[in-house]
Amino acid sequence: MSLESESIKAQLESVGYVVVPDLIPPHLDLPLNEACLRAAERTRIGNWPHRRIVGKQFPPFEGDETDVWGVQHLMHPELGEPVFAEWYGSQRLREVCCELLDCQPENLQMELFNLLVNPSQKPFALRWHRDDIPTSVDRTEELARLEISSFGVQWNTALLPDSSLYVVPGTHKVALTPPQRALCTPFAPKNPLDMPGAIKVSLQPGETVFYNNNILHCATYDNSIPRMTLHACMGDTRGGENRARNILQHDLRWIKTPHMARMLEVLDQKDGGIRSQMVQRLIQLADATAGEDGSRSLGYSLEG
Repeated sequence: MSLESESIKAQLESVGYVVVPDLIPPHLDLPLNEACLRAAERTRIGNWPHRRIVGKQFPPFEGDETDVWGVQHLMHPELGEPVFAEWYGSQRLREVCCELLDCQPENLQMELFNLLVNPSQKPFALRWHRDDIPTSVDRTEELARLEISSFGVQWNTALLPDSSLYVVPGTHKVALTPPQRALCTPFAPKNPLDMPGAIKVSLQPGETVFYNNNILHCATYDNSIPRMTLHACMGDTRGGENRARNILQHDLRWIKTPHMARMLEVLDQKDGGIRSQMVQRLIQLADATAGEDGSRSLGYSLEG
C-alpha cells in the first residue's frame, strides 16, 4: 500500500510522521499570523519571559542570551492572545488528533503550545535527538522505551514556508544504528543530511506535520529566513504518568489561574466547554503526579 492510500494514522505509525493540509480555518488565518508577529516581537524585546534562547536546546531555558528561537506558552492568559487557544481547540484540529491518537474527544488533554521563530542575530540548530529518550541510555533501555506508547501527538504548523525540520523515518520504532548514534552528539550537526536515513521535511503555509516525538529529529534555524511555525502537542488521558515528565517539565502552573479559566470560558461559549474540559484533564494529571507537599521531581526529558 502506498503512502498516498494509507490513512494519516497508518502513515504516522509506519514512518513516524505525516503531513496534513488545511487545519487552520480561513477566519483564523490572519488573526493567527498577526498574533504570532506580536508575540515574537514582544519576546525579542524582552517583554515576554517565556522564551527559548539561542545556545539552549532544551529546558530549562535560563541564561542571559537575548536572541530567541521560540516563544513559550502561547495560551498563557497574560500573553493576551486568545486566538491561540481558540485554534488549539478548533474542531478540525481536534478531529485529526483524535484520529491519530485513536481516542475519543473526552480523552483529549490540553498540553503545550509554542511558537518557533528565526533568531534575529545568528543561526542556531538543534542536535539530533528524541524528545523522551536520551541518547545516553543503553540499547536495552532504548528498546524498552520505544515499546511505551506516548499517548500524545506533536505537530508543527507552518504559517510561512518552513524547511527547518529533519527526521529519520522509522526511528520511532527501532534502535539507532551505530552510525546514527555516533552522530547524536551534544552539538548541532554541520549538515543534517549526513545522518543516515535523514530527510528534510518542507512545509508550505497552512501545512502541518504531525510526528512521533521519539522519532530521531533535529532542526536548523536560519536567522536570514523568516520562520513562523506553531509547535504544539496534545495528549490522551489514557497515557497518565507516561505523559507527565515530557509535558510538566515546562512549568504549566499558570493553567490553574482564574485568568485562564475566564479566557477559556469566553472561548467555549460556542463549543460547550471543550477547552475548559481539556485543561481540567491536564490539571488532574499535574495533581496526580505531584508529591504530598505539592512539589514534583519529574526532572527533564532532555537538558542542554
